[in-house]
Amino acid sequence: MVKPGLSAAVLLLLLGFLSVSSVNADTLLSAPLNVTIREIEVNSAVVTWEILEGDPVIGFAITQQKKDVRMLRFIQEVNTTTRSCALWDLDEDTEYIVHVQSISMGGSSPPSEPILFRTPKESEKLASKSPDEVTMEEVGQAAQLRAGELIIIVVVLIMWAVTAREV
Repeated sequence: MVKPGLSAAVLLLLLGFLSVSSVNADTLLSAPLNVTIREIEVNSAVVTWEILEGDPVIGFAITQQKKDVRMLRFIQEVNTTTRSCALWDLDEDTEYIVHVQSISMGGSSPPSEPILFRTPKESEKLASKSPDEVTMEEVGQAAQLRAGELIIIVVVLIMWAVTAREV
């Protein structure tokens, strides 16, 4: 025989469980969308993604794995609104699989759909660059060099002016 007080307690416990489970269902994050690999180089690439508006995201977790190899790299970024991540130290001519997950205070989303990409061979990258092509990296290095040379010249001129004045 069930006591009346006990059945009320069971009913309250059941209602509490249902309300907690419905709150948890509302706070589940969606997996990141439109995951894309960009700027694929011999040893690096950039993964980008989007999230559903309104998801309470505080960070992201990226998994990078060589295809057919069990070892993987796990990158976790929290307290960020960034929607991209650089993948570094990749091997040339190698296939990789990448997943992205959103992170909230309540946990992680399911992983995104897997993205498969291949890094090029060093020889392929060199062959794709024509002899007349100039990259932004090369331009940036030349500008930095000129700025450094200019600073040295200015410092030498100031020192020369100070010593010439003393004589």
